[in-house]
Amino acid sequence: MRYLALTLLLLIGQSVLAQQDSIPPKKEGDSIRLQEKDTLALRQKDSVAVDSMPAKPKRRDSAKLEAKQKDSVSIRDYKIISYYGDTTVVDTTLSIRKDYIYNYLRKDDFELMPFANMGQPYNELGKSFSSAPYYPRIGAKAKHPGYFEKEDVNYYHVPTPMTELMFKTTFEQGQYLDALLTFNVSERFNMSVAYNGFRSLGKYRYEEAQDGKFRTTFSYVTKNRRYSLKGHIAAQEMQSEESGGLRNKSQFEDDLPDFQDRAKIDLLYTNANNRILGKRYFLNHQFKLVNHKKDSTDNSPTALAIGHEFSYETKMYDFEQTQQNDAFGQDPFLVPIEDRARLKTMFNKGFVEFSNKILGRLSGSVSLFNYNYFFNSILFTDEGVIQNKLQGEEIVVGGSYRNRIGPLYLEGSVDCTVVGELTANKFDARARYTLNEGNSLLGSVHVSSRMPDFNYLLYQSDYRNFNWQNTDTFDNIRTKSIKFGFDSRTYGLLSAEYSTLDNYTYFASTATEEEIGLGQETAFVRPFQESGAVNHLKVKYEKEIKWRKWALMNTVMYQEVDQGNQVLNLPQVVTRNSLYFSSDVFKKAMFLQTGVTFKYFTSYNMDAYNPLLGEFYIQNNEELGGYPLLDVFINAKVKQTRIFLKAEHLNSIFSEPNYYSAPNYPYRDFVIRFGLVWNLFS
Repeated sequence: MRYLALTLLLLIGQSVLAQQDSIPPKKEGDSIRLQEKDTLALRQKDSVAVDSMPAKPKRRDSAKLEAKQKDSVSIRDYKIISYYGDTTVVDTTLSIRKDYIYNYLRKDDFELMPFANMGQPYNELGKSFSSAPYYPRIGAKAKHPGYFEKEDVNYYHVPTPMTELMFKTTFEQGQYLDALLTFNVSERFNMSVAYNGFRSLGKYRYEEAQDGKFRTTFSYVTKNRRYSLKGHIAAQEMQSEESGGLRNKSQFEDDLPDFQDRAKIDLLYTNANNRILGKRYFLNHQFKLVNHKKDSTDNSPTALAIGHEFSYETKMYDFEQTQQNDAFGQDPFLVPIEDRARLKTMFNKGFVEFSNKILGRLSGSVSLFNYNYFFNSILFTDEGVIQNKLQGEEIVVGGSYRNRIGPLYLEGSVDCTVVGELTANKFDARARYTLNEGNSLLGSVHVSSRMPDFNYLLYQSDYRNFNWQNTDTFDNIRTKSIKFGFDSRTYGLLSAEYSTLDNYTYFASTATEEEIGLGQETAFVRPFQESGAVNHLKVKYEKEIKWRKWALMNTVMYQEVDQGNQVLNLPQVVTRNSLYFSSDVFKKAMFLQTGVTFKYFTSYNMDAYNPLLGEFYIQNNEELGGYPLLDVFINAKVKQTRIFLKAEHLNSIFSEPNYYSAPNYPYRDFVIRFGLVWNLFS
């Protein structure tokens, strides 16, 4: 709560200073991506006028100069910088893609299937194996979609203070707020404070969820631009009640009048909850030993720099239950159930980087990764001793390269572990070849070898069935992936990715048919490793067709899995199609978009959810899917404010109740939700 109070205090101060009569953008535009010092064609045409506060009379020449400087501030001067150094500008436009990212994750969830309540897990409809982290993580992957990793935190460079507020209604007794304030203490020192939080009771009982995620960032560069640094502090807590899903499916599927109020439906348990709690301190800084410029106009000077990256993070995953439940097994060690996994990591990386206009940017690095994953006590069982921690350090050497050679952009990185047992190697290479102004070819290669997340290797629980140690039996997951794409302004974006996985690791239940019939499938979930190869093909196509004020946005994905055993289940086809109308209204005082979005995926053996582990697991007994999701939306933009109104899953009013997010977990019914995104510039 102290983080929320601090954020609200800063936002109130910002609102007092914010100008209420700022000039709205004159024309719709797109966000801009800048690769370091490479300048791309700018299509953003929004501008923001900054009016001066009343002051003492000044000389005419001085006043004219100040007015000219303030009028020159445009939306392109408000920059967002990612962990990787990529830069975008603040985008206050309204488009169909803004509708796609207006959700709890604030990113496109095309390849995800949300649960009924906000803040609950997302089942995966698509997979990409080329973006796995180098080091294992704590696990509880189903609880992490909304968690801010260090790669998810942005930094800002702004000429004047800026505020962004996102509000959205939730599901019964709660609201969602994502608030950001960023400002410049000086031209070269920028800070931001952000808070993301919500509470949602949910339509079903015992599924209340709430988050509180605080971030503060800072970035600085000296006047001669030789020294620069950026860093952040993040404190996050994500918790939810767990019901286990339906006790009796007929109460939902038979569409009985008594159970139209979903709060009357019986659920498996009423006394469980889980939580993710994390704190992180991050710093990245570098100093240029050599910064040789030919002249003042040289934007790509020959430079030699040394740098250091530091990160320290503590994370906990808790599962608590006040009473034992047969869904997780009988005869637990202790009651109440209080499971807690902890992970402390410290990462240090030193690097040397050489850059040149002709040779590109080349760097070499040495990293030290310390980890301590632990539980409270050592466990003695009939099968053997289960240790209470995995502790050690990894030393990794690596390098990276990037360069633009005419129409060809190249980027690559390699890492190799020289000391340690968690990882082995990782290689990434990406290329983009610009054929002409509107067409480009894309390609990438990924090769990696790493151990699975820590909860696959070691886990302890007060429930007897959820205790294991696999450090001696599990091998590195080896991944090879290749991707090609064609990005065309005329024909759309087509991409194809093919991946081969050895030692693929997954969770599955060993329950017998009798135990499944008794509702005890969840009690026998354990980690496994597939000995044979798993091959995955994903082809994805995106294209928007426009005609006058009408547009049709299409996204289609096809997947094929080749495997000896059925350990990776995904739908073969996923499609999303949005037909919408756009127009200025009220004498161009408002820009309006309204339409309908249709989403569909073919039926398949959808992964089941285990609340104790916070993980999805493979099940091959029940096919789900094959139903449409129909949303109707009305979105509008007034100055820097975007307003969103959506009727979600409209077709559930007249369709059969056979829609699930996971076995035993129904998807949400028809609901109308409202919200807005509001930018304030001072």
